[in-house]
Amino acid sequence: MKPIRVGLACYGMSGSIFHAPLLSVDKRFVISKIVERNTEKSRQKYPYVSVVKSFDEILKDESIDLVVVNTPNQFHFEQGKAVLMAGKHLILEKPVTNFSWEAQDLIELANAKNLIFSVFHNRRYDGDFKTIKSIVQNKLLGDLVVYEAHYDRFRNYIAANTWKEEEGVGSGIVYNLGSHLIDQALHLFGMPQSITAKIGKQRRGSQVDDFYEIYLDYQARANGLQVLLKSSYLVREATPKYLLHGSFGSFVKYGIDPQEEALNNGILPNTPHWGREDKQFWGKLNTEIAGLHYEGHIETLAGSYPDFYTNIYEAIREGKPLAIKAEDAYNTIKIIELAYQSNQEDKTIYL
Repeated sequence: MKPIRVGLACYGMSGSIFHAPLLSVDKRFVISKIVERNTEKSRQKYPYVSVVKSFDEILKDESIDLVVVNTPNQFHFEQGKAVLMAGKHLILEKPVTNFSWEAQDLIELANAKNLIFSVFHNRRYDGDFKTIKSIVQNKLLGDLVVYEAHYDRFRNYIAANTWKEEEGVGSGIVYNLGSHLIDQALHLFGMPQSITAKIGKQRRGSQVDDFYEIYLDYQARANGLQVLLKSSYLVREATPKYLLHGSFGSFVKYGIDPQEEALNNGILPNTPHWGREDKQFWGKLNTEIAGLHYEGHIETLAGSYPDFYTNIYEAIREGKPLAIKAEDAYNTIKIIELAYQSNQEDKTIYL
């Protein structure tokens, strides 16, 4: 089948580090146009791409099949709607939109026009999360009672010239890092019965929220699973990224998936051993399997960001189901909204 022609709405961090490299090594896709309003940096790596100065030039190009909207959060709804109205398939960068009602409107529009609509929740393809998903699904810890996930950074300054540090809806750490951890938790366990959250500012002079603790309570599950999701910009000493405890044992995992760093260093996904994590970061499993005690490290599954676009191709060309549905991203935004409500009202919110 002919390649899928793609328009990229922006060549910022996500465009240059994630989308363009992933698309460029997949021969089932062709990057046709990239919007760069003030520069033409993309030409250095992709000289065959047409650099355009406005988003409308992508919408008007009838040869483009798929548009990746990776602009700041505030533009997702408006631009996403324009893409679907133009009859093109849509990928939105995470988080899908600033408000759940906007996501629902886009879902209904995509369904009405029979178009593919997915969201780039790439952290589902992190090697550590893939490993944890296998551990949970195979009940290697027995009945899971605690699932704790961290996504921390040490950034004790206010980054200049970025909308992510500017006050407004859709900015701040919950929308940025929190959307990853929430999506992962919902993918594993579904929607919780209740949510309790603390969100705030820790850095002096910060205009945006830069830490959160979100508790998701699954009372209906065996042993009453408790999920804790945390991020902060003031964590200098590494803590476990994942902590899982169950009726048979525990799993502890340090380190972060190597794919983003590799892409940032110009290494492409078609290189050998892509997504393989260094042995020093393999997680430790201490549990009981078939009546036998096991304690030791288990190899982290390889991370696989290219799988996202493989699934997009299969959905568009072969009619296969989407791995990351827009409805999943809607649920993530709904949890974010409820987390802010819980924080503002200082109480647990029941779904």
